[in-house]
Parts: sequence; C-alpha cells; structure tokens
Amino acid sequence: MSRPPLKIGIATPEEFRRMTRARVRGEVTADSDGPKIWFESLQSAAQVLGGENRALLQTILEKHPASIKELGELTGRKSSSLSRTLKTMERYGIVSLTRERNQIKPVVNATEFQIEFNLGKRCA
Repeated sequence: MSRPPLKIGIATPEEFRRMTRARVRGEVTADSDGPKIWFESLQSAAQVLGGENRALLQTILEKHPASIKELGELTGRKSSSLSRTLKTMERYGIVSLTRERNQIKPVVNATEFQIEFNLGKRCA
C-alpha cells in the first residue's frame, strides 16, 4: 500500500511561532494537507534526510533488520550513532522504533517527502 508523501515545512522559529499564534487565535486554520513536520532551514532538513541517512532508510526497507545492532552490522555504523540518528528520525515521524524481544527494531514510516516553503509572509 502506497502512503502519501510526508510533507515538510521550512520556517524560521519566528515564522513558526507566528503561524502557531495565528492558529491559536483562530485567524488561520491548520491545513490538514499541509506540512506535518517543520525544519528551520533546508540545511537542517538535509542533516536529517541527507545521503547517509537516506541510505540508512533504504537499508531498513530492503533488509528489515530486527534490531539496531543488526542494522549497525549491515551498515558498518556504531549502534550508539545509529540510535541517536534513529531517535531524531522518530521525533519527526520518519521511522518508528518498536521494542521486540528486548531489542529495538527500526521501521520506516515515510518513503516519500515533499518540502514546502514560502518566501512571502504566511500569516499575520
């Protein structure tokens, strides 16, 4: 089953606060089709979704590792580094980390991404 792309928004912290305040005041409604996760720059999005991490997601999709340790063996990366990276991706909803038999199994939630940003003023 194909999932819709995960939409990513780019906004500075001030822009994000302004959008949030406008929603709270009822001036703007949250767009259910809008971004689900936010980064403050394309560079910060690239840190999470850059080449090495895209390769990591691809390995999880193709090899279905049963644990972070197994994923480390498949990728040559240390478990501690993988754990930090995967926890960051989990915060953004890109992966899930599920506990199975005293091991933490990584599962990819998103395989397609769309980045949206607006150079003009989004809301008051």
